[in-house]
Amino acid sequence: MGEPVGLRQRGNPPTRKPESWTPDLLEKVAWRVQAANEPFRGVATSGGIQSGLFPLRRTRADVRKVYRAAEEYLAGMTDKQLAEGRFPMDDVSWRHWNNGARYFLRHGLLLEDFDDAGRERAMNVMRESLSAYGYGQMVDLMHLNLTIGELSDNTHGLNEWLYWFSLYGEPEKGGPWGWQLDGHHVNVNCVFVGDQMVLTPSFLGAEPVIAGGGKYAGTVAFRGEEALGHELFTQLDGRQRERAVIADTQPQELFVGAFRDNWELDYQGLRLSEMSPGQRETAIQLLGLYVNRAREDQARTRMQEVLVHEGDTHFGWAGDPDGTFYYRFHSPVIIVEFEHMPGVLFDNDYHSRRHIHTIVRTPNGNDFGVDLLRQHHERHHQHGRHHHPAVHPDRMT
Repeated sequence: MGEPVGLRQRGNPPTRKPESWTPDLLEKVAWRVQAANEPFRGVATSGGIQSGLFPLRRTRADVRKVYRAAEEYLAGMTDKQLAEGRFPMDDVSWRHWNNGARYFLRHGLLLEDFDDAGRERAMNVMRESLSAYGYGQMVDLMHLNLTIGELSDNTHGLNEWLYWFSLYGEPEKGGPWGWQLDGHHVNVNCVFVGDQMVLTPSFLGAEPVIAGGGKYAGTVAFRGEEALGHELFTQLDGRQRERAVIADTQPQELFVGAFRDNWELDYQGLRLSEMSPGQRETAIQLLGLYVNRAREDQARTRMQEVLVHEGDTHFGWAGDPDGTFYYRFHSPVIIVEFEHMPGVLFDNDYHSRRHIHTIVRTPNGNDFGVDLLRQHHERHHQHGRHHHPAVHPDRMT
């Protein structure tokens, strides 16, 4: 694929709250509000939701540091920040995330507006939730957002701190809680119920995927996800490829992106159980690049959950392994999508390796930890018991 010839001249999108809501903006917001207000079901197949996949249990993961980081973040907030940046667990704003550069339904506190100490406390909540690899990848993508701002001479509208951070629930009481980081190409939702963690939906993307200059020159993104996806498909023999290919052309966009919390998606592709041991090893390694964004003990638990359903995990492919492509993993407990995208800020309407989108979801009702929260509520809040009996993390073993 040829390189983009330049940047689109579109003017500066309203990355912050616009001074006035034009009919065009109101129309764009309206359908998002409508989608977010649909009763949550979760991504499912045409057969409906498969229940009983996510039992409420103790994993014995050590979550003391992340709970403490959340408490320290809250303790450092002003009354105004608490009013604007803290939400109840059932707040619909969870579902307002979107990967675009425009403002639309942004909520919470803008990292750019924090002082250094406050921003560090917010970042520490995320750092303690993620592995070093996952946190580093997230920060690299934030840095690449500044790169596109530098290239387009618009660092006011595209920069490394133009991300909204929201905290939900009551970590200081040991109850369910979580956080969301929302902005251009970085949308991470993280929920804790006791010592169980759900890190979906998580949308990560970049345009460009390599910083050729500027403040963060040399930063690269998604090299492993791209290379291992290519390797897995090229390892397949002819018959396996026929099973894996799910479309003649790449989709225009990821199937289960923003505002598609209830999307219907049936299994397609080659099962992992139909792969050779070497192919399966590559597939598990590739899945690990997505699962291992979580802190190590949480990632181990999540990978165990994924591998229980290995026989029902499908690998689907579309595109040209020597050019641009799309792939996904789909099982009862995880969906991963990767795609080379056409240019948005760059002036190319064809798919290019310069622009990549990825998403990870937990289908069958546990995105945003909803199924775990449902079980928690049923166990602890029936018959007038409106308290949080969860053991405080400082006393967890």
